[in-house]
Amino acid sequence: MSAAAAGSGTVAELGEFGLIAAVTARLAQGGDVLLGPGDDAAVLAAPDGRVVVSTDVLVETQHFRRDWSSGQDVGAKAAAQNLADIAAMGAVPTALVVGLAAPAELPAEWALALADGLAEEAALVGASVVGGDVVRSPALITVAVTALGTLRGHPPLTRSGARPGDIVAVAGRLGWAAAGLAVLRRGFRSPRALVGAHRRPEPPYAAGPEAARLGATSLVDVSDGLVQDLGHVARASGVRIGLAGSAFDVAAPLRDTAAALGVDPLGWVLGGGEDHALAGTFPPGVDLPEGWRVVGRVLDEPPRRGEDGVLVDGQPWERGGFDHFAG
Repeated sequence: MSAAAAGSGTVAELGEFGLIAAVTARLAQGGDVLLGPGDDAAVLAAPDGRVVVSTDVLVETQHFRRDWSSGQDVGAKAAAQNLADIAAMGAVPTALVVGLAAPAELPAEWALALADGLAEEAALVGASVVGGDVVRSPALITVAVTALGTLRGHPPLTRSGARPGDIVAVAGRLGWAAAGLAVLRRGFRSPRALVGAHRRPEPPYAAGPEAARLGATSLVDVSDGLVQDLGHVARASGVRIGLAGSAFDVAAPLRDTAAALGVDPLGWVLGGGEDHALAGTFPPGVDLPEGWRVVGRVLDEPPRRGEDGVLVDGQPWERGGFDHFAG
């Protein structure tokens, strides 16, 4: 085995097919995979005849920085944001397909660590990395991931099913990744819990299928901020959503860091993305298990023109969420 094959050279020294071979050798395959990496396409089982599909792209400097995150961190983050989309449909993730565009001088060790991070995160939900592609990039790294999943007999949970009177509940952390990013931008590396949340989100994957079993009327992955993502639900469902600011748990690391930076931590909780919590609406009276927090209700009125359809303590929330193309 050459030095590059051992992960000590660059991806150019390893070569396209050497890199593919080195990556696929690290990827275990689960029971849903009928044919894994090595052919023109993978083959997956689809027990109920339906496949849930989602895709996301991470671009260096836009979604991650190599001086802030390791290759393993980036791989885990890329997997998490796609697996969370599958969970947000009430589905169980089964597989990932990954495209990597990288400059020739990228250390092979970084690319292999990326593969390890992808595989580790996928393994948390029993999914497999079943294939993909690698190409040369003139400068920055781009990671494109497509996730697939199965509904296991349940109907998909969409954004359009919220009904007046439903309760609004959230599973997972809110604001941690945004706070971690704020800390990193100030040149700090602590609190480690917040920085770690930016590097590697912890989506509540099991809460997606759980919401389906509980009779949720809608569900969404909180990738761009709770208010913004619930705004998609409000508009798709033709309702307004009312949130109570006092219903949110602002954890000590958020409170302390916000005080040190002179900001309101609720801004991170309501407007921060990339924690990949799940937010859903449920019929009134549903008995939500541990892990879910009721934060508001669906109102019996349509969204008003020019607003996102979400109120916080009766008022529109003006601080928004993330938009790739906003100035």
